[in-house]
Amino acid sequence: MINFDIVIIGAGITGLAAAYRLLKKSPGLKICILEKESGIAAHQTGHNSGVIHSGIYYKPGSSKALNCITGYKLLLDFCNEFNVNYEICGKLIIAVSDNEVSRLNNLYQRGVENGLTGLSIISENEINKFEPHAAGVKALHVPQTGIVNYISVCQKIYTKLLHKNISVNFNEKVSDIKCASDEVTIKTQSGTYTAKCLVSCAGLYSDRIAEMSGMKTDFKIIPFRGEYYRLREESKTLVKNLIYPVPDPEFPFLGVHFTRRTDGITEAGPNAVLAFGRESYKKSSINFRESAEILKYKGFRKIASKYFKTGFYEFYRSFSKKEFVRSLQKLIPEILAEDLIPGGSGVRAQACTADGILIDDFLFAENETIINVCNAPSPAATSAFSIGDTISEKIISKLN
Repeated sequence: MINFDIVIIGAGITGLAAAYRLLKKSPGLKICILEKESGIAAHQTGHNSGVIHSGIYYKPGSSKALNCITGYKLLLDFCNEFNVNYEICGKLIIAVSDNEVSRLNNLYQRGVENGLTGLSIISENEINKFEPHAAGVKALHVPQTGIVNYISVCQKIYTKLLHKNISVNFNEKVSDIKCASDEVTIKTQSGTYTAKCLVSCAGLYSDRIAEMSGMKTDFKIIPFRGEYYRLREESKTLVKNLIYPVPDPEFPFLGVHFTRRTDGITEAGPNAVLAFGRESYKKSSINFRESAEILKYKGFRKIASKYFKTGFYEFYRSFSKKEFVRSLQKLIPEILAEDLIPGGSGVRAQACTADGILIDDFLFAENETIINVCNAPSPAATSAFSIGDTISEKIISKLN
């Protein structure tokens, strides 16, 4: 039995940032991080495309908007302080038809309401000043958007935490949680931990941890796989920075786009297909137990009914490179299939309610001793230090 003030489940960027910000606010805390994998940032963080989001997409006043705007500054401050490489390169959101222009204008207004400056709607002719090979009827230039390697950010946080004598225990999958009025007992395959408070940053398994701890919640995690192509070395000149389509407001994904990374690789994607397992990074990877659990969930069946055409198209595009290329050609008409080679993939944890609603904001659940980060999709990496502050304030209040 090992005793701590706080146990954090998950060593992705959210869990690491929570520990880091907790120690900033209360340096004497005894903290332990439990991670089921053998290293940090093994899942959503490690498969992130590396975009520093500006906050332009999110409803003003929402948890996403507030945490993204604050987290953006905290992330850059951290990178500057500890020499983590990043670049503020800006991006274009391109309307490829006249019926997308009103949505583009709405994004501009939303960005202004969220405090962004320097935004500009540019004409068809001006697009090529930023992206010589892109095309559209109008575009929104967002100068604040940047790129960073979030694994490098996590490695730096991890190093700083070790200097503070935080325990980070790997290969520790949580198997049981018991809550009392003044402490939590957490069992893993190799030990038992007690803490005054538990913080769950379990990502793809946040619903499982909530159930295990006895929390009453109305959501389940639905995993969506995002698949990427990469531009061949000789085709990289087609993209200077970041090029995005105008997103569909009915679907909580941004559509396939182009992203230049800090390592010089340019990615095209991702799509958004249902993953048949929470860690199914390949088409051939199927977890039958988790698949059955998803398919039986009434919330998923309602979503499948509502987004049937969209979901079918995403699967079709997943298996058809030709169709994937056709989607990309809306942004860069001259791109061809031979310009692309297979890239990586990631699995996004998307919370869904029993009513069939894809939760579009960050979601936290808590009781006297537990805080569970239930839904933290993009821009969670950009927002991580701000989410850490939110968790810190809640935890310190509970401890007091």
